[in-house]
Amino acid sequence: MRGMAPASGNPVTVVAVVGPTASGKSDLGVALAQSLGGEVVNADSMQVYRGMDVGTAKLTPAERHGVPHHMLDLWEVTEVVSVAEYQKLARSVVDGLLAASTVPVVVGGSGLYVRALLDDLEFPGTDPEVRARLEAELEAVGPDALHQRLAEADPAAAMAILPTNGRRIVRALEVVEITGRPFTASLPEVRDVYPNVQIGLDVPRPVLDERIDERVTRMWAAGLVDEVRRLLDVGLRDGHTASRALGYAQVIRFLDGECSEEEALIETQRATRRFARRQDTWFRRDERVHWLPYDADDLLPRALAAARPHAHDTTR
Repeated sequence: MRGMAPASGNPVTVVAVVGPTASGKSDLGVALAQSLGGEVVNADSMQVYRGMDVGTAKLTPAERHGVPHHMLDLWEVTEVVSVAEYQKLARSVVDGLLAASTVPVVVGGSGLYVRALLDDLEFPGTDPEVRARLEAELEAVGPDALHQRLAEADPAAAMAILPTNGRRIVRALEVVEITGRPFTASLPEVRDVYPNVQIGLDVPRPVLDERIDERVTRMWAAGLVDEVRRLLDVGLRDGHTASRALGYAQVIRFLDGECSEEEALIETQRATRRFARRQDTWFRRDERVHWLPYDADDLLPRALAAARPHAHDTTR
């Protein structure tokens, strides 16, 4: 049965660390994995791309402290990755960990990726004619106009999808047209595929805004512009998803001479703050999330208390 440990053991629960960007999810995920004898499964839609390291705040090998990380660096930036593809591969990883009585610690702020992994979620098919028409509209009017249309048809989907992510906007509008229902209507209320506990990191909005601004400044200092230059050499501009990621899209505009470097940095901060608000709203709707203060002195013990009643504690 999916989500169960071998017959000789107890069920092993999937632990997920969720919440907005810059809330501290990655570090808590590593600490939980160390304490629970687990391994991390990435649920950030941009960290699946090779070479997108600085701009996605991907942990370095040293920062992972020996904890194995899965679902990182799987695709080239030129490739278009669907949520369904992520779901298939990530569930295979989780199934393997559970079969070995190893706790999967899912870490990421891409709400749809988390739900695709943990919930009984199937994705509607595609209609080539509808898709082609919407893609032509995207080319003609740009993603902002289509995002506004999506916000009218399905506010929840618009909240979860970046206004710059034309491919995902087109996909959501396609599902609306094919099914006659909002894209998010296909998301079940709660039908877990795996026993799971979800831990959210609660950061007051003014504090989160400050943390985001500082993180973006650090990314610039760490070489984000050079990273984008390198990725442009291997086809980033052809990657309809990767090239629209926060920070990367703004740096491309700077390198194309459409804005100054300072303007690109400021716009990245602004766009990331907006995105963090949408992330927070998405996860707040899920009553399964246990919210903990991001700066609690006893954050790890409190997170373990939430996880341990369900997951094996095989402390290293």
